[in-house]
Amino acid sequence: MPRIKIEEKDYYDYIYKLKTQVHHLNYSGHVGHDAVIQIIWEARTNFLNELGFTELDLGDKKTGLVITDLIVLFKKELFLFDELLIETRVDDISNSGFRMYHRITKNGITCVLAEIGFLSFDYNTRRVSRLPEAFKQALKLRAKKSVKNIEPAGE
Repeated sequence: MPRIKIEEKDYYDYIYKLKTQVHHLNYSGHVGHDAVIQIIWEARTNFLNELGFTELDLGDKKTGLVITDLIVLFKKELFLFDELLIETRVDDISNSGFRMYHRITKNGITCVLAEIGFLSFDYNTRRVSRLPEAFKQALKLRAKKSVKNIEPAGE
């Protein structure tokens, strides 16, 4: 059976830590696919909060986000009380949207890769809109800091 492929990124802009809990488990005793999406959502909302935004306000009090697509690639199982790192990167920024990439690792091993497409959405007019400039600038600044953090010393 052919599988969808998601490439791991060379770096991520944000790291969120989470320990899996009983409500993340399904009847098979491992973290369910629905819980993985909730974990990614939790990491995303914390990433946006750190930048000073929410999913409903990207800096102009009217523009939020809508998901256009979601791809999740499961590589390893996750279990109760696993300590996870959820890494996030925003890329492919356009006038009205972007893609968000996530990697979930446990003990340095990649367990889940996810890719999500977003469009900016004006909740007053109920239409797709341009990304607010303040949001785009915050993403650019965050990415520059991340790139600086991965450069070898002395460069």
